Amino acid sequence: MDLTTVIYEVSDHVATITLNRPEVLNSFNPAMCEEFSLLWKTVREDDDVHVVVLRAAGDRAFCTGADVKEGISLHPNVWNQADPGEKLSPKLNQVWKPVVCCVHGMAAGGAFYWINESDIVICSEDAMFFDPHVTYGLTAALEPIGLLHRVPLGEALRIALLGLNERLSAERALQIGLVTEVLPEKERLWERGAELARIIADQPPMAVQGTVRAIWESLDSTRSQALRMGMSYPQRSNLAEGTKVDLAARSRPKWTLR
Repeated sequence: MDLTTVIYEVSDHVATITLNRPEVLNSFNPAMCEEFSLLWKTVREDDDVHVVVLRAAGDRAFCTGADVKEGISLHPNVWNQADPGEKLSPKLNQVWKPVVCCVHGMAAGGAFYWINESDIVICSEDAMFFDPHVTYGLTAALEPIGLLHRVPLGEALRIALLGLNERLSAERALQIGLVTEVLPEKERLWERGAELARIIADQPPMAVQGTVRAIWESLDSTRSQALRMGMSYPQRSNLAEGTKVDLAARSRPKWTLR
């Protein structure tokens, strides 16, 4: 693929996507939106890809949202305008392969399109999370609504309402469950992201994708509805080819305590 805003690599069933606009703090522009739409389609349809690692180039930022200089192309008819997240977000693109998101530096505004829909989010100690929309006189809606699936209501509101006046530290992000692990530096962060991805990639892929889809789609239902629907996921998975696992042939994993 001829990509200009990201780097895409696949090795040992792990696809690594690196945001590659460090000169503008990895902000997304129309080209990046289009490239992600293509990337998610590629990831979804390529059965050689079992898991995705999402990370960003440069030292200062994971992503600071939309590129304010280039803007985001919107249809002139307000009723035909679409959310950029429809192209950037993995779950909105029906990607049920796990996404491990590695955040360093600033993660602001539209960066939450990726963070909110990743399955595992880890960060380095220098990570800072914030949403500048209200400071610029813009309603903060899509990003904090997505964030509500990850953190308590009060935390999502605080991030949305304080705008540029407060940043969430890596330590606080860990406390509220926005991230599950904090690493000392970006190099170690990337290593850990790749390590987690390799572990997941070694699991039976149909079982992994069914698990991801079942859990995410349950968010749209009540608990009782989700449990009733839950039975259909293993039934569909068990009927698919290549799901049988020879437990005797698999080596016993070396577990770790978290």
